[in-house]
Amino acid sequence: MQLDSDQLRTFVAVADTGNFTYAADRIGRTQSAVSMQVKRLEETVGEQLFERGSRGVAMTRKGEQLLPYARRVVALLEETEASFRAPSLSGRVRIGVPEEYGYSVLSLALGSFARIHPKVDITAHYGPSDRNLTALKANQLDLAIVFEWEDNPSGETLRIDPTVWVTSDEHNQHLERPLPIALYESSGWCTEFAMRSLQQRRRDYRVAYRSDTSGGLKLAVASGLAIAPISRSNIPQGCRELGPAEGFGDIDTSRVVLYRNPRSNGAAVDGMVDAVREAFRDGGASNPE
Repeated sequence: MQLDSDQLRTFVAVADTGNFTYAADRIGRTQSAVSMQVKRLEETVGEQLFERGSRGVAMTRKGEQLLPYARRVVALLEETEASFRAPSLSGRVRIGVPEEYGYSVLSLALGSFARIHPKVDITAHYGPSDRNLTALKANQLDLAIVFEWEDNPSGETLRIDPTVWVTSDEHNQHLERPLPIALYESSGWCTEFAMRSLQQRRRDYRVAYRSDTSGGLKLAVASGLAIAPISRSNIPQGCRELGPAEGFGDIDTSRVVLYRNPRSNGAAVDGMVDAVREAFRDGGASNPE
């Protein structure tokens, strides 16, 4: 079996958009060409990769199995193309990012960027949104990635990623009364959004655990200590979102937004912005509108 790279690129585009027409727009092909490429790929692997429906397509089990491998191939091809196309950069880039996306997204951006531009010095700061924005305004960062809840933020929206209540599949903490919850150690967001969402639903709760990082909240859920507010794209393995049928719902409608320091110019910062955009596009299931 020999896989075609163009067919894999088309497959990833369809998987990301869930629609042949949108995928065609993304990769600059006609819808019929996209359909043909997917059909040929399915013939090559001998499996159906998508279920067609009136509202678009959904991946089959075999499609989900192929997707991570296809992403790696496409990413490597794009990185190789970029390395020949882009001039080697030098300089410094300082970027602040929420801890939630340090491994799942920023590692992709830093990895691909550093291989293409090894002479650029990169400094990454992991911290909450308010700290990143303060550092940006103080000229301590060139780029800041933050959570925002405004419908029209002044920065660039990278992803829509609502925060939801999460429980462990094994421990089912959400069935306890009162609800044991885990919260950030000091955050006005917890009062304004997380706790209020429970109060509006008249759910009795007790704060069983506090942490200053999202990793600590994930630990609380996975170990059975409490349910916790976690962004949808960061739900840990063995845990799941609590939905309206169980008396819960989205806590907020947070957007992941990129801000650039107006005093930070240069090709190195431009290149990192492109790498961050690409990483958020390919680094998870949730995508910006």
